[in-house]
Amino acid sequence: MIASFDVAKMNQQRPTVEERQATSGPLPLPEEIPAERWIMAGIFVVTCAYLLSFCRYTSMDPDEGIVLQGAERILHGQVLYRDFFSFYTPGSYYLLALILKLFGDSLIVARIPLVLYGGVFGVFAYAMARRSCARWCALFTAYLTIVACLPWRFMVLHNWDSTLWMCVAVYCALALMRSSRAGWAFALGNVLCLTFLFEQSKGIGLAIGLAAGFLLLARSSQSAPWFSPWNAIALIAGLALPLAITVGYFVEHHAFEALLVDWAWPLRHYSAVNQVPYGYSDWSDQARATLFGSGNELERFVALVAVSPCFLLPALPIFSLLLLLYWTARMRRGFLAPDRAAYYVILCSSMAGALLSIMLVRANIIHFVYMTPLFYLVLSWTIDGRDIGGRLLRVLQPAIVAIVFVTFTSTGMALFIANRSAQVVLQTRKGLVRTSAPDEFLRYVLRHVSSEQKIFVYPYFPLGYYLTGTSNSTRYEYLQPGMHTPEQQSEAIREIEANQTQVVLFESSFYEKITTSWPNTPAAALARDRMADYLIAHYHSCNNLVSASNSHFSFMLRNGMACPSD
Repeated sequence: MIASFDVAKMNQQRPTVEERQATSGPLPLPEEIPAERWIMAGIFVVTCAYLLSFCRYTSMDPDEGIVLQGAERILHGQVLYRDFFSFYTPGSYYLLALILKLFGDSLIVARIPLVLYGGVFGVFAYAMARRSCARWCALFTAYLTIVACLPWRFMVLHNWDSTLWMCVAVYCALALMRSSRAGWAFALGNVLCLTFLFEQSKGIGLAIGLAAGFLLLARSSQSAPWFSPWNAIALIAGLALPLAITVGYFVEHHAFEALLVDWAWPLRHYSAVNQVPYGYSDWSDQARATLFGSGNELERFVALVAVSPCFLLPALPIFSLLLLLYWTARMRRGFLAPDRAAYYVILCSSMAGALLSIMLVRANIIHFVYMTPLFYLVLSWTIDGRDIGGRLLRVLQPAIVAIVFVTFTSTGMALFIANRSAQVVLQTRKGLVRTSAPDEFLRYVLRHVSSEQKIFVYPYFPLGYYLTGTSNSTRYEYLQPGMHTPEQQSEAIREIEANQTQVVLFESSFYEKITTSWPNTPAAALARDRMADYLIAHYHSCNNLVSASNSHFSFMLRNGMACPSD
């Protein structure tokens, strides 16, 4: 393997006849072959059927509530940035609000798009892999996407929305390289802008990666018909159109200045707190002890196998950079046909852009998971090996396939078992959900707090607002010590005072999570928490509640109010 990437030695080598046949032939387009279209349709149906079983399961992860509660605010007439704070770009909020308005306001309706996304991801992985790999290898890549992509974090998040647009953008880029038509350039600009409007870091990273890939191909090729003034104009027009519509909307609603402030906010506040080591796993000491320090040797080995993809995934984009160097060198020496060269360069540069977006935000394992529809292609290229070469790789192919299959299947089965073993059914104001444990938070709030009542949950559980049908008395879905500024905490306190908020739910166990999930949080922010001091001074505790995620909340009422009787 190492020798295959030694460019200096490669200059002295000549490809064999088999290598020339494998790398000089045109790339097939599976979407144009009837048999392949049937296979892709089958992948879509099977993936959607599998993911439907996850729709009612929830681990009560607070992140899911951010976009859900923002969409609720929009349905009630509020305008993003003007009426409530978010450092996300607006795409996911308004798309989800539209879906809820058209099909009903419930958690399962909000999650059905994830089922469809999963089908698209499976088809994308197969179609991209099938262009350069054998059918069995492409099917294997689709299988990995089915069992170990969306099931890893089946939640309503802007990350999955933007990944969908990222996949479409990559497809448009490849279509542009093949046809050189201005229509594909315009479509690429549109989808790149939409990727940005659903997640700014992913849109920026992908744009930089694709730009680098285009320039690399233009410099390495004597003929680049796609690199024309008309295509450049179409690309810029495509980029400008969605952005102009978005800006016009927020200008019309007197929210453009707030938009600029909120978009710039994470550059100073979010990134610093969220800096973690590359490939970081947000495991608590208790989780590590459970995984690796309990049970017999066999149980610990099974646990290690199930989590081993967490160590492999961060390596895939790095390996793609090595492949980019390797294939660029082969392209310049004429060992790759132009369409194959374009295919590999565009995909590898897209992976480089995806990696850049991860590094800009948070390089923990889950952000690599969001990119798996793209990153799993590295595994397909390695397993198939026809355009990498090297006898060692061909000898190791059965072992690589077996290891990848066992480890990723173990991860997928662990996720599936967690889903199916969650037998506690909870009635919420947004439909039935299944959890692995009873949830005192939901039970108590649903009993004692009326729908649409303004409450405040601190520091971080926006999903609680959505499932209980309550609303936030401040403009902040969550306020995290060390991330949000003291000025934002003071603003929230003024809103609580102005609304005379009666009910507060204070998560005392949150501070135990900070050292694991946000290790760069300044100690001073935890030592002097303005909001916590205010709540303790102005509210009294009535009951201690434990959620299904084992988070501990104190149900508090404003001083002078009598606690409810159970």
